[in-house]
Amino acid sequence: MQQGSGILTPRQRRLAWLGFLLAAVQAPVAAKFVADSSWLFSLCVALMVATVIIADDASRRQPAQARSSD
Repeated sequence: MQQGSGILTPRQRRLAWLGFLLAAVQAPVAAKFVADSSWLFSLCVALMVATVIIADDASRRQPAQARSSD
């Protein structure tokens, strides 16, 4: 049984992980140095990128036959 390919290419997946890590690190740093709540935007971006990475993982774990029948 072959595993299916994800929605992201390997390069896009690496960039998504890099973007997630940068946004996740930037949010608490900005929260410490910025008086307003604009750091929440970085947190939301990190959560959205994490959602895409999780969706890609779920897509990769499905057997190739199960996805091609949809």
